[in-house]
Amino acid sequence: MDFKCSDVNLWKEALSSYSARIESLNKPNIVSLDDFYRNQLPPLIHQRNPNSYLTKTELSKLMQWKLTRGKWRPRLLDFVLSLDEALVKSASQKAFQSLPDISKAVSELTVLKGIGPATASAVLAAYAPDVAPFMSDEAMVAALGNSKDYTLKQYLIFVDKLQSKAKELSSEGDSFTPSDIERALWSSAVGAKMSDLKSVPDPEANSNKNSKRKRKR
Repeated sequence: MDFKCSDVNLWKEALSSYSARIESLNKPNIVSLDDFYRNQLPPLIHQRNPNSYLTKTELSKLMQWKLTRGKWRPRLLDFVLSLDEALVKSASQKAFQSLPDISKAVSELTVLKGIGPATASAVLAAYAPDVAPFMSDEAMVAALGNSKDYTLKQYLIFVDKLQSKAKELSSEGDSFTPSDIERALWSSAVGAKMSDLKSVPDPEANSNKNSKRKRKR
């Protein structure tokens, strides 16, 4: 998916294939973790209004989701498991109350050990998908051309781009959030990767064909 693409139907198609792409990863618990992150966690957080917060258990599952959908880095999970419950609650509460000031919200969360801007973005996206998208590698590459810079400054540029794209695609009566844009980009990138893998010839299959040909001769 080219980020500059303005065809709403192509974006819808990419977004609607998200669940199938999640399943295609064939990773342990990815389907249930994704269901937790997208469908169960947001209402849990919002039930605690007006002082919404995240529990340590929820943050731990969110981190598992992030690492399973992306690159597995168990050390980050260890950091989360060693956090103080009260600290997780107060940091997330302050972060949610800081929105729509994304810079302040991320800064409130990154006081927690093991929580960088990318994980902070996942927390904010669970609470306010219409404001803050998750900072995934795939969406970063599509929107900014790289995914190596996980700074707050880079995230703010990323947010601005995805918010603008969501607004652009929503102008024709359809409704897209920045988080929809991120998922569509991720889905498209994973789909393209799978197509590339399928198109690479299997060297063993070719060698078997060649040996059969030789035997026939």
